[in-house]
Amino acid sequence: MDTVIEVDGIVTRFGAQAVHDGVSFAVRPGTLVGLIGASGTGKSVLLREIIGLQRPTAGRVRLFGTEVWSAAPDDLDRLRQRFGMMFQDGALFSSLTVAQNVAVPLREHTTLTDATIDALVALRLHQAGLPPEAGAKRPSELSGGMRKRAAIARAIALEPEVLFLDEPTSGLDPITARGFDRLVRSLVDDLGLTVFLVTHDLDTLLTVVDRLIVLARGKVLADGPVNEVMRVDDPWIEEYFSVRRMVADGS
Repeated sequence: MDTVIEVDGIVTRFGAQAVHDGVSFAVRPGTLVGLIGASGTGKSVLLREIIGLQRPTAGRVRLFGTEVWSAAPDDLDRLRQRFGMMFQDGALFSSLTVAQNVAVPLREHTTLTDATIDALVALRLHQAGLPPEAGAKRPSELSGGMRKRAAIARAIALEPEVLFLDEPTSGLDPITARGFDRLVRSLVDDLGLTVFLVTHDLDTLLTVVDRLIVLARGKVLADGPVNEVMRVDDPWIEEYFSVRRMVADGS
């Protein structure tokens, strides 16, 4: 398959406000793609449109060649089993243990035995870089970085082909954030996943992202390797990278 994500002419309006005005791009399998843009450019909205949680005003989204917004409910359900999603706050069930959280999609979408589910949960926790004892804890008992890893473990529970991440390093200290970046990179390199993430984290962009898409003024302003996007002659892009560098340097 040449592409796993196709976004074609997406238009999103809220009343008189146009957030997206013809957004188009495609994502090849086995790549780590970052999406950035100023506040109000609809990055998280676009993410929800891609995974079928929010209908765009116009345009088409295809995942694995299937049109998301014209798929039958059963087809859409099968489609959703092929990707994982980690929301900005992790969205873990607070009343469940970490292991129970990771097991939720396995219990909902498979007929595996309890023993097999337990073994898969242990594997997913390991792949997410969590110690075995973390499974017995509730999300409130974990640090912010460990909660995000737990959310990753749940997102990859069904062994998805694509993983969507919304601001995955938001709220993490720099050391924890870089550890999380290495985890996400390993999911691409070692497991062959395609990762599409919304982020503001310059270190993430400079160290682990293969390709960067920039949203501005309702369209894709730039699209390509990070070092090429950084050279695009546009005031917002220039300011974004210069301001982020100053923050990173402590200036």
